[in-house]
Amino acid sequence: MMSSVLQTHDLTKVYKHVAVVDHVSIHLDQGDIYGLIGRNGAGKTTLMRMIGGVARPTSGTYEFFGEKDNTKTITRIGCLIENPSLFPDMNVQDNMKFYNKLLGIPDNKNIDEILEMVDLASARKKKTKQLSLGMKQRLGIAIALIGYPDMLILDEPINGLDPTGIVEIRNLLLKLNQERGVTLMISSHILGELQRLATKYGIIEKGVLVEEMTHEALLEKTRQAIQIEAQDARGVTVVLEELGLKDYKVMPDQKVQVYCDTSLSGKINAALGSKGIYADSIGVVGQDLESYFVEKMGGADHE
Repeated sequence: MMSSVLQTHDLTKVYKHVAVVDHVSIHLDQGDIYGLIGRNGAGKTTLMRMIGGVARPTSGTYEFFGEKDNTKTITRIGCLIENPSLFPDMNVQDNMKFYNKLLGIPDNKNIDEILEMVDLASARKKKTKQLSLGMKQRLGIAIALIGYPDMLILDEPINGLDPTGIVEIRNLLLKLNQERGVTLMISSHILGELQRLATKYGIIEKGVLVEEMTHEALLEKTRQAIQIEAQDARGVTVVLEELGLKDYKVMPDQKVQVYCDTSLSGKINAALGSKGIYADSIGVVGQDLESYFVEKMGGADHE
């Protein structure tokens, strides 16, 4: 059984009588990559700031690793919320040394290993102001990794990056998760990219957690299928079997849903006709991932 890493209980933050985060209860297990999804202003950053200890909740509680006393677990958490705070005229290595000192780490033996981990070892002497945006993001993650945390909280880590930078950050996060067992919480409004990473999702809209689900549950909810309506549902299934399409379901209303490449609808229709079975209708049902998220976030004005 997976051990719990983070649990929030009705976490709430009120600014000027408005609940920016409203009774949010989320749960992360060890090894999760948790994608926190929401439009800009939905409350993602505020939630992360509370969890990361940067902002105080108006009400509600949270616990890491089963401990309500977060002073016992704070060293096991690394955060990169909003832009990394870097010193532009200091080089990469000296930025790392500064944060080592700030965190009370007595020596700098960790620096080389962490810079290797984030693929910045060759840039250790380069001034921060000379780094690309993607390299700055990797340095921000390196700083978050200084204490070798068990969990990383990353707010929009790929925002503003070019395609190459996005791939670099994605590969780094997957490596940290798969090779080092780091649990990740990542916020983003880039839905396609989160889909490549997340094992669990939380959808937040106007401060409220609309839905929380595993990646597998999401795929099931958004599974697209070819739906065939015909008088002879059994005859339809016989033809599907002959075509080698075995992943199908006969619905209670006798419509047949076939889980396959949706471009095969014409081939299926032709095969049915050759057997004297004529479909009253044939088409694609189900939503794609982006449509599902946009619907849950309240409509098409999603940013």
